[in-house]
Amino acid sequence: MSTVLTTVPVLDMSTARRADGTFDEHFVTALRDAAHRVGFFQITGFGAGPDTTKNLLKTLADFFALPVEQKLELDNRTSAQFRGYTRLGAEITRGRADSREQIDYGPEREVLTDVPADAPYLNLQGPNQWPTNFPRLETAAMDWSQLMNTVGTELLSALAVGLGLPEEYFDEPFAQSPAWMGKLVHYVGGGLVPEAGNQGVGAHADYGFITLLLQDAVGGLQVKPYGQDEWISVEPIEGALVVNIGEMLEVATNGYLMATIHRVIAPPAGVDRYSVPFFFSPRLDSVINPVPLPAELAADARGVSDDPQNPMLASYGANVLKGWLRAHPQTAKAHYPQLVK
Repeated sequence: MSTVLTTVPVLDMSTARRADGTFDEHFVTALRDAAHRVGFFQITGFGAGPDTTKNLLKTLADFFALPVEQKLELDNRTSAQFRGYTRLGAEITRGRADSREQIDYGPEREVLTDVPADAPYLNLQGPNQWPTNFPRLETAAMDWSQLMNTVGTELLSALAVGLGLPEEYFDEPFAQSPAWMGKLVHYVGGGLVPEAGNQGVGAHADYGFITLLLQDAVGGLQVKPYGQDEWISVEPIEGALVVNIGEMLEVATNGYLMATIHRVIAPPAGVDRYSVPFFFSPRLDSVINPVPLPAELAADARGVSDDPQNPMLASYGANVLKGWLRAHPQTAKAHYPQLVK
């Protein structure tokens, strides 16, 4: 019978390193335990002031209050990179519409013109779509992504040390052109998407290495740790980040670290929920090999999750493109018809 976990751990990032610059053993141990046992935790002291997080969430609320016609000028169906605006109920999780609208964005780069036929995921490199009449959205989102890349780098280094590896062990896959992803999300309740029911976003795991989520005070995020049937609510902590492990780290550690399943319950009628997930991810062409775990950790590795409907791939680009094609069928049909069954 599984043990019920009622909360996710909370860690203070300001205690991660000692005065001499090395990682603090107590922090690293707590981080490894949270990542292994739950796959989710919250962090404080990560370098953002209270005004930063409040202003970012306020900017989201102001943007999503614009008329839908203005938002559709950024329609992600026009983007082979799946960037831009996804209208309410248009993203699919587990075959069912989600009760949310959102902006997807990533590194601002030129489209690659010579993409090999066996690497279609390289088409995911390209430009963002931002509203010209609402410039503070781009400014806030890209400033936030810069901070999140710093936080993600620090957490991944600490996890490497916790796994008995050098601090810089995972640096290479992130060198030159990491393909991080960001979302600006508005969850809507009250049955505006009838086919969604109360599904804000359906049960899923994340594609990359580490996800860093800023959520508002409404709540609704739930997680289901390995070996447990019960869902845990991740209670909002003002100014904190929710962190979870992605599929690339599960593949790399043979399941010692798990990409924990999670979902969002849509808010009640008349309530809006805003969140900013950031997916700290490597280059599109990176292939993640198993890491050499110490024997005592390898003995606790649980193997990679076996889901025939969503197999995990060691190629990051292939893994993330697989997810985009499934979640955005109209965009997929328009730009990747040869990959859509």
